[in-house]
Amino acid sequence: MSADALVITNATAILPDRLLPDARIVVRDGRITAVGGARTRVPRRAAVIDARGGFVSPGFIDVHVHGGGGADFMDGTPAAVRTACAVHARHGTTTIFPTTTTGAPHEIHAMIDACRTVRDEAVPTGGARIAGIHLYGPFFAPDKVGCHSADGRRDPTPAEFARYFATGLIRIATCAAELPGALAFFRTARRQGCFITCGHSNASWTEMAAAFRAGMRHVDHFWCAMSSVPSIRARLGTPMQGSMEQYVLMQEAMSTEVIADGQHLAPELLQFAWRMLGARRLLLVTDASRAVDMPPGRYRFGPVETGTDFDHDGKVGRAPQGGLASASVGMDHMVRTMLAATKAPLWEVVRMASLTPAERTGIAHDTGSLTVGTRADIVVLGRRLAVTHVLVGGVLQPR
Repeated sequence: MSADALVITNATAILPDRLLPDARIVVRDGRITAVGGARTRVPRRAAVIDARGGFVSPGFIDVHVHGGGGADFMDGTPAAVRTACAVHARHGTTTIFPTTTTGAPHEIHAMIDACRTVRDEAVPTGGARIAGIHLYGPFFAPDKVGCHSADGRRDPTPAEFARYFATGLIRIATCAAELPGALAFFRTARRQGCFITCGHSNASWTEMAAAFRAGMRHVDHFWCAMSSVPSIRARLGTPMQGSMEQYVLMQEAMSTEVIADGQHLAPELLQFAWRMLGARRLLLVTDASRAVDMPPGRYRFGPVETGTDFDHDGKVGRAPQGGLASASVGMDHMVRTMLAATKAPLWEVVRMASLTPAERTGIAHDTGSLTVGTRADIVVLGRRLAVTHVLVGGVLQPR
């Protein structure tokens, strides 16, 4: 829009702690310059977006996402990265952390290089902004690989993970806490200032506590590919010991995430997670595969050449052996499902998809809320929370 400013009107603004009816949001030079009521002054020569009685929300932030639109970030090409970022922007995600799977070191480095290329393009081609990379695979427990390729799983070694951290792009770092070398991984990630997580793990309470001391503060996709009291008993015998679930619930400094696609977790589990943890410790993620916005069919999870096959049934990915294989919908779907399941205040549900991940990854000063001075990463939603407009840094994205 060729105008001095942009104004969003006729909206209910979703703030971190409340709804603001009859709101106006003013954007200038890619930043939010005013958030107020209907009397907020509209600058001259301002372009106007009429929300038509809907909502204006901070842009969503996805810390765990593998692909979309037929592309997986692990395909390792700029074209694949652009495709996935564009797809998720259409679903309201304005900041994205492309997430690795298990794979060979050269495949992970190709993914990192492709993300760097897209992040640094002089003329952005649109889509969600890359805020860093989530180093997720390959450091998983052998018995918790899930839909990822078991051939690409391995234990962490300084010789390997130091090269990933040396790229300067890793902002979120995941490792199964019980693996040999995990504590060295966590300590290195802490020195790098990463948001440190434990995932695809059969860790005990004791192993989680050691990881916590080394800097770990988060558990990936709650109840999915994670330890339980029975799984710890099968591994370590009696007396029965606490698992990742109990550690997260008891340790107030810990956070976790849920895949609220309506397929991974039943409504009561979504409600339980919200009630036990609250919106400041619980994140919404998509964990989305390349099947987002694609027709039902067979797809490849991870690198197109060496990943694993899964079937997209139109609702979710399913591995050939029957297990779930990542989500197939965007963050807007997660918000609507979480709201319906929990009956939580809308501002708390949106917080889980925006400000809370921004806080946990250290970018809340710049994005994650409708706050004056922050980047104009904004989603306009209809009355039923369907996405109508998306702005990334004040730039209107194609629909």
